Amino acid sequence: MKYDFLKDFDIRMKKIGYFVLLCKNTISKTSWTNYGFTNQLDSLNLIFSVLLFIMEQSLKEEICTIYDISLFLDDIMSNNFKKPISNDECIELSDFIVNTILCNNGEAMYINGFDYENSIYNEINIRYVSNKIEEVNEQRRTSYYLTDDGYNLLLSTLEIDNNMRLTIHEMIFKLHLEKASYDKAVDEVKTIFNLIRMQIQNINNAIDKIKNNPLSYTIEEYKNILNNNFNSLSDTREKFGQYKELVQLRIDEIQENNIELSDFEELDSKELDNLNSLKTINTYLSQSMEEQQKLLNHHFDFKNIYSTELEEMAKMVLIKRININTEIYDKILNDVTNLEDMNLFFSPLFKPKLNKYYNINKSIQYQKAIKNLNNEEDEIIVIDDEEFNRKKEEELKRKILNYEKCVETIINIVVEHREITLSQIREELTNNKEKLNDLIPTIEVFREVIIEFLKSKIINVKELIDEMESIVSFNKSSDFQLNEIILKIIEENKYLSKIKYIKVNKCEDLEKVSFNELKSENGFVKTVLCSDLKFIIE
Repeated sequence: MKYDFLKDFDIRMKKIGYFVLLCKNTISKTSWTNYGFTNQLDSLNLIFSVLLFIMEQSLKEEICTIYDISLFLDDIMSNNFKKPISNDECIELSDFIVNTILCNNGEAMYINGFDYENSIYNEINIRYVSNKIEEVNEQRRTSYYLTDDGYNLLLSTLEIDNNMRLTIHEMIFKLHLEKASYDKAVDEVKTIFNLIRMQIQNINNAIDKIKNNPLSYTIEEYKNILNNNFNSLSDTREKFGQYKELVQLRIDEIQENNIELSDFEELDSKELDNLNSLKTINTYLSQSMEEQQKLLNHHFDFKNIYSTELEEMAKMVLIKRININTEIYDKILNDVTNLEDMNLFFSPLFKPKLNKYYNINKSIQYQKAIKNLNNEEDEIIVIDDEEFNRKKEEELKRKILNYEKCVETIINIVVEHREITLSQIREELTNNKEKLNDLIPTIEVFREVIIEFLKSKIINVKELIDEMESIVSFNKSSDFQLNEIILKIIEENKYLSKIKYIKVNKCEDLEKVSFNELKSENGFVKTVLCSDLKFIIE
């Protein structure tokens, strides 16, 4: 199986290696104790501080010698780390950090990154700092500067908010489209889709946090998440629509070159790859626009819930509370005649027990307006929520199971014959009542399955599998989805894994196929007439 997400894995390992080698060199050294560092995190903080100093000097194109670094260390060790050391110790510490830790005593540093395309390990060289000879006061001095790896290490430590990350990936995606690098554009549009899904997840987490305790969610967090959402929705939705039109235009250009999409053998390898990439991009752009609509809905839900919860908290402050010692005991001790009114205080404690059990779920549900109780035609019905939900879930599972049986029966018969019509299927199952019931559990299920097959016409199974594997999180629908059921059936039956395409067409003759004595969901027995179809599996 081809795993596209493992492409350029060795490049990812190089970015990881920036931190791995640096931590390895730091942890393995015991000289830190000579300068008062017993905590490894303190030493890592100091190393990155030196790297930032070298980067600052490199950006300003100024000389950065060991002496310059020692002056910087002397300042931060005294004022920030509160560990003052002598000038000689500062020079030793500078030389230790630069030459021993960052330069590894002059020895080359490597990390192994696995190349999945060639199934081998690649040795990746990493070098944080380099040096050159400079003239300082008519003396030759060694000046240090950051390499590309050093810059990449430090730039990767800067935090970028979700909105900025989305903008950056959108810009890269646009450049790939302009250069016709469709395979790279696919990776970027997948990343954009995942970032939007992450924003939705962040809003859901924030909503849960607010519901648990509104005071635990700060105003700054509220502002940040609102600003990120507004910027994402306003900047990207219109652009996605334009990208979708551009992608569809380029797909149409390929189609206009007298090339039928179903005849893939006529396409050369480059055109085929471009066509598949464009179709994938088009799909993800549509899904990203749908996710943005969900993000907009969650955005308003988030605002409403936060406002409602704060209002409820404010109402709690208005509840009048009494101090029993001062409001009751002291007043009774001062004037015994106040005992005559104690029934007003204790009477709420002696209310009779309620006849019905209290359903705690009702207290958190949206309360609808109650109709006029004087209307004699109205009828009050009490429904057990748990029992109702359980029966509804069982009914849904039973319905989905019927769809699966119907689709699986069709696929198994077509796989056996490779090419077969619906009328031939009827003749084959005439004497097999069990399979016929699987094919047509109810008229409604059979009708919906046939309609979905006709709508699809050509089902590219491999493309469906690749698409589902590439999505980070996939929410299954409770409604009938033909593609989902086909993928589930193929996953459960390994002998069906070789299927590439499922094609469904109407037969040329106009003769109808009839199925007699079929039961419907309401219990009636009916006869079904439908057009004859031809199923082909490749």
